[in-house]
Amino acid sequence: MAPLLANASAPRALIDALRAEIDAHNFRYYVLDAPSISDAAFDQLLRELHAIEAAHPEWITADSPTQRVGSPTYTTSFAPVTHAMPMLSLDNAFSEAEWDAFAARAQERLGQSTPLVFAAEPKFDGLAINLTYREGLLVQAATRGDGQTGEDVTLNVRSIANIPQALQSARANLIEVRGEVVLTHAAFAALNTAAQAAGEKKFVNPRNAAAGSLRQKDPRITAQRQLQFFAYGLGAVAGIPQPDSQLALLDWLAAQGFTVSPHRQRCDDRAAVLAYYHAMQARRSTLDYDIDGVVFKVNARAEQEALGFVARAPRWAIAYKFPAEEAVSQVQSVDFQVGRTGALTPVARITPVFVGGVTVANITLHNMDEITRKNIHIGDFVTVRRAGDVIPEIVAVLPERRPPNATIISLPETCPVCGSQVLRVENEAIARCSGGLFCPAQRREAIKHFASRKALNIDGLGDKWVELLLEHRLIAHVDDLFTLTVPQLLTLPRMGEKSAQNLVEAIEAAKNTTLPRFLYALGVREVGEVTASALASHFAALDPLLNASLDDLQTVPDVGPIVAQHVHTFLRQPHNIEVMNNLIDAGVHWPPPAPKAATLPLTGHTYVLTGTLSTLTREEAAARLQALGAKTSSSVSAKTTAVIAGEAAGSKLAKAQTLGVPVLDEAGLLNLLESPPA
Repeated sequence: MAPLLANASAPRALIDALRAEIDAHNFRYYVLDAPSISDAAFDQLLRELHAIEAAHPEWITADSPTQRVGSPTYTTSFAPVTHAMPMLSLDNAFSEAEWDAFAARAQERLGQSTPLVFAAEPKFDGLAINLTYREGLLVQAATRGDGQTGEDVTLNVRSIANIPQALQSARANLIEVRGEVVLTHAAFAALNTAAQAAGEKKFVNPRNAAAGSLRQKDPRITAQRQLQFFAYGLGAVAGIPQPDSQLALLDWLAAQGFTVSPHRQRCDDRAAVLAYYHAMQARRSTLDYDIDGVVFKVNARAEQEALGFVARAPRWAIAYKFPAEEAVSQVQSVDFQVGRTGALTPVARITPVFVGGVTVANITLHNMDEITRKNIHIGDFVTVRRAGDVIPEIVAVLPERRPPNATIISLPETCPVCGSQVLRVENEAIARCSGGLFCPAQRREAIKHFASRKALNIDGLGDKWVELLLEHRLIAHVDDLFTLTVPQLLTLPRMGEKSAQNLVEAIEAAKNTTLPRFLYALGVREVGEVTASALASHFAALDPLLNASLDDLQTVPDVGPIVAQHVHTFLRQPHNIEVMNNLIDAGVHWPPPAPKAATLPLTGHTYVLTGTLSTLTREEAAARLQALGAKTSSSVSAKTTAVIAGEAAGSKLAKAQTLGVPVLDEAGLLNLLESPPA
């Protein structure tokens, strides 16, 4: 995977893009149970973000993926549960060198000259669960979620046979037991056989099946799935002393009635660590459940406590991942898929091959540079790997097996969906369809983006309705949304009169927007919320932006030549101008430009908003501060004028107090907005 930094116009723009991309992948992995990239590719994104934040610590925010675990609980099927003690993730090692670096850091931090003793356990590939026991009785079960808040899955977890409803002897006020819910290979095969017989979609792998089983609304269905639970740790504990080592803890959990790994082992030195790792790797295929590595934890609890934690992981534990499993197949053809931004993604159709526990038939090739780098031809025999045991990739071509009729893969000159010209900007890896909002492949996602919460925020216009509106040809482009009527909407299946009226009213309400939201909603490549706000602030109105030259655009903070080129090109396409004019003619509007910033009372002041406000949203508060000439920032520094702290303010408030930055409560904010300094 090519480093994103090479394609970014500025580190600040890249950090926003990386965070958004990582959040999207976290959502697919933890909430949808449908990851779209490999673990290795995800780890690379996270490492890039870590590197930028290390170089620019002033940009680190509490909501950065480097500072938290997993994904927020986006689903509404289950009630949210706040963990008494955060459920952290683990850092990963992929080589002996990375393991050695981890062990050396821990040994140095503890000031020890002798090797540390580690407890070794298989790394289960399932779903992390927190079990809460009070007075020895199971009272609640929750998923990890974002590490702070998970989903209440108590009823479903109670149906898992090997989870004790009462502890054998411990009767503490509070004990949180943590572990992994897995599905055995036998149970997974039976589940997919039943799904196929019923004409239902089969699960991709046991981990997805386990996660889906825990999110069943009917616990009886969960009970039929034959899930198993392996305990490996504790969260919050009150009322009893804890075991003095990790191995003693596992023995204690077993004594309380939990299943723990029978393959746990003490490792006294590096040789024992590597021997255990390789032994488990060899044993992997013989187990009836998936593991994707080994977890090594400093065994002594006192040493664990001395080492402590970083933002999202303990310093005393690491997951040493196994290499991905591989197989050989043949490339039969290559198709090009078109995404929301017009990006053409080559997809290899290979002879189906069983690798990493699933049958693989399609493999994303990412871009033409990747095809050239790996020298892939149609007809080639290739090594296929399920990187991170999730998403397959072509590792290498076997040139000695290339058939005489193998053909070079060429980028199509026209879009395979709409026939528009395909363009590839110099120094960019991605080729794109120039059809913009008119390409059906882009149009569907463009409309969804246009209506999304951070864009025009059309309440009730979810993905399902966008799909139906397009399917029934009630709309073709984003501007058609503003011509919809109740009678038209009533022709859609399952659309009632009240829902139709509500949607029409929501579309009407969306006409009243802001220039930053409007610019973001257009879906210009590389223009996220931050860049849209910067463009709106700099040009103040749409017409000056439409007439801006490339040089003019590059005078905007954080807009470099690449972003400027994308904006400049987009705003000069006749069909894009036509759509914008149609939107304005339909009544989409925003407030007129504010007075010059130099005449406003809060010019030169910078504020940071944190926590929850009761009288207005943080977005509304930021807009009102900006209207008075202030800047709003996502990070606290010594130059911050004040931090505005609502309820449940977190690390930003703490940093402000450390730096001596003034702090305003909500009443202070309202007073500032009503009576700003002269």
